[in-house]
Amino acid sequence: MSQEQVQILQRALKREKAARKAAESILEEKSRELYFTSQRLEQLLDEKSSQLQGVFENIVDAYVVMDLQGNFIKFNEAATKLFGYDISREKVNVVKLIYKEDYPYAIASFTQLQTKGYFKNYEARVYTKSKEVKWVHINASVIFDKDKNPVAAQGIVRDITDQKESEEKLIASENRLASLIVNLDSGIVLEDENRNIVLTNNKFCELFNIEAKPSDLIGMDCKAASEKNKVLFKNPESFLQRIRAIDAAKKVVIGDDLEMVDGKILERNYIPIIIGGSNKGYLWTFKDVTLNRTYRKSLEVQKQKYYNIIANMHLGLIEVDTKGKILMVNQSFSEMSGYSMQELSGKLSKEVFPIDKKSSEIIKDENIKRNKGEANSYEIQIKNKNGEEKYWLVSAAPNINIEGVQTGSIGVTLDITDFKNLELQKEKLLSKLEKSNDELQEYAHIVSHDLKSPLRSIHALVSWLKEDNQGKLDDVSIQNIGLIETTLEKMEQLITDVLNYSSVGAETSLKTEVDLNSLVNELVSILYIPEHIQIKSLHALPNINGDRTKLQQLFQNLISNAVKFIDKEQGSIIIDVEDLKSHYKFSIQDNGIGIEKKYHDKIFKIFHSLKKSKDSSGIGLSIVKKIVNLHEGEIWLDSKPNIGTTFYFTLKK
Repeated sequence: MSQEQVQILQRALKREKAARKAAESILEEKSRELYFTSQRLEQLLDEKSSQLQGVFENIVDAYVVMDLQGNFIKFNEAATKLFGYDISREKVNVVKLIYKEDYPYAIASFTQLQTKGYFKNYEARVYTKSKEVKWVHINASVIFDKDKNPVAAQGIVRDITDQKESEEKLIASENRLASLIVNLDSGIVLEDENRNIVLTNNKFCELFNIEAKPSDLIGMDCKAASEKNKVLFKNPESFLQRIRAIDAAKKVVIGDDLEMVDGKILERNYIPIIIGGSNKGYLWTFKDVTLNRTYRKSLEVQKQKYYNIIANMHLGLIEVDTKGKILMVNQSFSEMSGYSMQELSGKLSKEVFPIDKKSSEIIKDENIKRNKGEANSYEIQIKNKNGEEKYWLVSAAPNINIEGVQTGSIGVTLDITDFKNLELQKEKLLSKLEKSNDELQEYAHIVSHDLKSPLRSIHALVSWLKEDNQGKLDDVSIQNIGLIETTLEKMEQLITDVLNYSSVGAETSLKTEVDLNSLVNELVSILYIPEHIQIKSLHALPNINGDRTKLQQLFQNLISNAVKFIDKEQGSIIIDVEDLKSHYKFSIQDNGIGIEKKYHDKIFKIFHSLKKSKDSSGIGLSIVKKIVNLHEGEIWLDSKPNIGTTFYFTLKK
């Protein structure tokens, strides 16, 4: 190495040594400055701690102290619990606590702390040691030394996490409530204590035909609005007077009806809002009840209508509960029973009205049906208040409430005592009549037998007299004897017809299926039909359920009558039938002498004959009518003199 190189190296070493010495001097100065600052801060903190020792020992909120670089120097016990750090063992900087989304806000607050020396009511989120997020409220200030130089910062930190959660829940609840109010089916108006609108909704604007948004009405004076909108109501002055009265009384009002000019009916409610004994506003609600009120009026009219019917009808009405306790009766029931409404109310029906064993069993069975939801009608025998025997027809049904639960029964009663007595009398009369008919029939048989015997004897004697005096009697005597014989024959026929008439309806032959087509054909072949008379059926006759013997007698009488009274050279008898719903309608038409209109009713009466002859007793058509009646039918005729007659009759299928 040359001398020159050595010199250069020595100069470089000197410069490095000088630089190191200068750096050591600066470092020593800074260390000495930092030491003095630390000493002043500790001294100041000691002074402050000595002055505030009693205060911070009992403080509930967290108390923290940090240097101007953000390093925490002191935590009280509340701060240690809040943040989870023990600063006596670990270094913690404020930056470590700041919630990432709140960092700009934190920087702004600390800038204010440096420029103004304090900040108040700082609220933000912070991280704890366990990374739990908490909301805190901080009031902070700068700590100055005795020379008024800033040396640190201190703050009171309050945990407001629960409070924030409550506030958030409250805000959410308010938002839900506001949304509910806006979309509610009732019109809502919330006023402040000065009667200015705080909140309203869409339904309110709709009900009052207001072409504005609910938000546009906020702040509006309700008094002025009422004056302006009074024309919407049928009675504007009454509307205003009622509002003033409600506002003056400041008491809850429910169910006020407002009738509008357009026919709409609104139900108005009013609730004053009292908080801490002070009036904080008013809540008005409006609901369109037009349909409800119209329906209610209609219902009231119908209710009154049916109430008047029930009150004035001659049917008794009684309502009982499931145990048989009487809940209500109408005036007619009171009159029927003899008891007043007050006497019956709350009493058990079985205790008030004594009934016989039969009626008791009927009611027991009917109650079982009622519990199954069945309605029915039945008869019972009871005693009224005066002890009189009465018969009631009861129509009862279960009483069901709007939930579908049976709450008792409703019975409609009819006093049928008079009808029942008539029915009993009728039964006695029918029994007596049946006995009389039996006796009469027996009497008719006896009389007919007793009358026919002397007639036969007279007929025999006349025959003998005629034979014994043959050739000795003149023409007049022979003619008189002939008249006697004719009279005897007519009298015997009359007795036979009377017996037949009395027998119709008295015999108890069982009904069978009768082929009328076959029956009529047999009759035509048996009866004497002159050659000039033609009988024909337009349709085949049906089978019916009846008494064959009587039905044969029916057709025989009508056909024989037709034959007997045909006076034309060419006679015609036409038989026809028509199928009705429950009966068959028959017709027998002839072209005989006909019957005048005035005799149409008389010919069916016994002993009425329009053509006097030895073979006509006037009983045949009476027997026909009786047979038709026995088969639950009717008989009538259509006839014109010299043209012909048609007999119509119906027989039940």
